[in-house]
Amino acid sequence: MSILNLLLVLLVAWIGGLAATRLGYPSVLGELLAGILFGPPLLGILYGSEAIAVLAELGVLMMMLYIGMEIDPRELGKASKGGILAALGGFIVPFALGLWIVVDGGGTVIAGVFVGMAMGVTSLATKSRILVDLKILDTRVAHVMLAGALVADTLSLIIFAGIISFATAGQLDLVNISVIALKVILFFFVSWFLGYKVFPPFYKWLKKKNFTGRTFNATLILLIALAFAELAHLAELHGILGAFIAGLVLREAIAVKKLSHELTDLVKDVSLGFLAPIFFVTAGFQVSLEVIQTDTYLLIMTILLATVGKIVGTALFYLPSGFGWREGVTIGAGMNGRGAVEIVIAGIGLNAGIISQEIFSILVFMAIITTATVPVLIKSGIDWLEKRNELARSTVGKDDIVIIGAGSLARLFAKALISKRPITLIDSNEGNCAKAKEMGLKAIYGDALDDVVLRDAGIDSTGMIIAMTPNAEVNVLIAKRSSEEFLVPQIFAAIIDDREKGLIKQLETFSGQLLFNNKIKISEWENLINNDQIMLEQIRIETPSREEIEKKIPKDALPMIIVRDNKKFIYNGTKSLRKGDLILALFTK
Repeated sequence: MSILNLLLVLLVAWIGGLAATRLGYPSVLGELLAGILFGPPLLGILYGSEAIAVLAELGVLMMMLYIGMEIDPRELGKASKGGILAALGGFIVPFALGLWIVVDGGGTVIAGVFVGMAMGVTSLATKSRILVDLKILDTRVAHVMLAGALVADTLSLIIFAGIISFATAGQLDLVNISVIALKVILFFFVSWFLGYKVFPPFYKWLKKKNFTGRTFNATLILLIALAFAELAHLAELHGILGAFIAGLVLREAIAVKKLSHELTDLVKDVSLGFLAPIFFVTAGFQVSLEVIQTDTYLLIMTILLATVGKIVGTALFYLPSGFGWREGVTIGAGMNGRGAVEIVIAGIGLNAGIISQEIFSILVFMAIITTATVPVLIKSGIDWLEKRNELARSTVGKDDIVIIGAGSLARLFAKALISKRPITLIDSNEGNCAKAKEMGLKAIYGDALDDVVLRDAGIDSTGMIIAMTPNAEVNVLIAKRSSEEFLVPQIFAAIIDDREKGLIKQLETFSGQLLFNNKIKISEWENLINNDQIMLEQIRIETPSREEIEKKIPKDALPMIIVRDNKKFIYNGTKSLRKGDLILALFTK
């Protein structure tokens, strides 16, 4: 293997992935296009080799291990009815259309099954950033899309594993089918037994013996992943299912949250940052551009049927939810993107000789084009629903509130904000946390920039983050991470004074909002509170005019909360006020 060739493969993968993510697409699209552009299909600068193929295969296994470690099996159980219906419709209809178009064109049934599988999957990464940019994370559409993608991708991998075992079995009769079914059942039983009965006590024993180092655990995880992949091979399944299952069981086996997150991040860096991009670039090497001329009809029909099948299938199956066909169409449009899983399935089919290079190339183009249409289609769908006043905010899912900072102002604010929504405060000052607990508030001592602390606070089920520490830069940094990494729908950050206008502009880039719609000198307010120089009062708004508000709330007061119809909202300026609103505000004595 040429080291220079490997270096160039990694370089173009990094550049392509970076360019794609900057444009709001998953990095896999950039990596595929880099392989097509710089590999044999066009420029021919890069080439494959046996050694690179081994690294690429290891990359797929590591990526599936990471996906498994990221998926919480309990979340699958919580998936809403709408999410399950969307997942089934968005998979079954394009799957059937893919099978039909291949068989109708003279291809084998098993090749049609692979094409159908590739057309039926969806990509979670394709949508997440778009949902943030469109400010719809707190809508029912977004909630159903995310749940549906989670269910669809998990089911796709399990179904694919079963199909590959039949595809490689050769002649099928009742005996062979029974043997394959028995092996599959045995594989899942052994995986469950090892993952939930053997690994947890084994890991506790290792912990007692002080085998808790990150390097030791990383090596152990890699060995377990490869062992599960081999176990899958022995069951005549594909290794990717073994690695995926290994990720699921390891998530539960490692009981130490901090170590679990550290190891998940390590697997992510090794897989998505190094090995998996090699696979996607080399997948681009195997694309034949000739299909654009020689198989134009099949190419166009595959892309068209994949798109129509996904949208129509999702909309039809979504009807029993009772939320209307328009919402179903919008969800289907958002789930039309394909990505890593689809390319992995197509690549395995190509290497196994089940599909031809032409079919593989068509599937790659289908993945690229359908994913590219997602931002346009979903934005059109959201605009359509908004015009008809049918864009519903989700009543389930992310509901918790997390406040960063537990100083005297944050504690007073949290106490006043308490209603039915759970509130958790995070502070690196142990004394502040103790005082918050004395007031009956839930508080966590730790650094809010630490993922483990954020997850302990329930960041994954948080609907609102309020960063109100005395440090405006920290507030904006936490707000940005909450939006981009944890997909929190509502973000508020406190800005201290006029010198920090640049931070306000940063907030706008990720849909963050200025807390209380004003700059707050938090330290000064905390001094006043600590010296008992403030009072919390309720102000009723009779006519929401500027004159009345300025008269009732002087400039040196701090309006914080609006109470309306027994619900509480964060004060965000006079424009949102209505007749009869109550404003909870701080006044100096």
